[in-house]
Amino acid sequence: MCYNIKKYVKKQTKNRKDIFTAMANKILIETSARHVHVTAETLEILFGKGHTLTNKKDLSQPGQFACEEKVTVKGPKGALKASILGPTRPADQVELSLTDARTIGVVAPVRESGDIAGSGSCILEGPCGSVEVKEGVIAAKRHIHMTPADAAELGVSDKEIVCVKLDTARPLVFGDVVVRVSEKFALAMHIDTDESNAACAFGEVYGSIVK
Repeated sequence: MCYNIKKYVKKQTKNRKDIFTAMANKILIETSARHVHVTAETLEILFGKGHTLTNKKDLSQPGQFACEEKVTVKGPKGALKASILGPTRPADQVELSLTDARTIGVVAPVRESGDIAGSGSCILEGPCGSVEVKEGVIAAKRHIHMTPADAAELGVSDKEIVCVKLDTARPLVFGDVVVRVSEKFALAMHIDTDESNAACAFGEVYGSIVK
C-alpha cells in the first residue's frame, strides 16, 4: 500500500495546530476553598507580636501562597477552621462558600475580592487572641485571572463579564464571571467549593469562554 507522505504530513500538522488552538483557548479551573486574608496587625494579635506567615505552598497566582497558619472563623451558629493565604493585606477578608456562611450563621454577599464595604462580619480566633472583623466576610465572585496577553488572545478585557463552560463529567456553564487583567496574574479561573461540587470539577479541570 502506498501513502501520499506529503498529504499525510500536511494533515497531521493541521491536526496538531487544531489541538494547540483548542488548548490555547482553555482556562485552568481552580477550586478556592474557604480562606482568610489578614493584615499584619491582625496577624500579630492572632499569633503573637512579630509573627510572620509561614509559606506552606505557592499558589498559581505569582507571589500568593497558602500558609501553615490556620484560624477559627466564628459566627452566631458555629465555627469553621480556615487557612490564611499570604502575603498580608491592607484589610482583613474572609472568603467563604455560601454553604459555609449558612453553617456558621454569617452574611457573605457575593463580591469581588477587595470589595468589602458593608459586607459580613465574624470573629477570627488564633492561638494568641481574637479579632472582630466588622466587615470583610464575602463569597468571592467567580473570576478569571489573566495577563494582558491572555486577554488579547481570548478577546476579552478587564472587568468584562463572560460565561465559562467547564469540561467535566457534569458539564456546566457559569455565567457572571468577571475577567481580571494584570501583568501580575497567571491564567486561571477561580470558583468556590459549592460551585466546584455542582460541576464535578475535581482534579485537573479546564473550561472555555462561551460567547
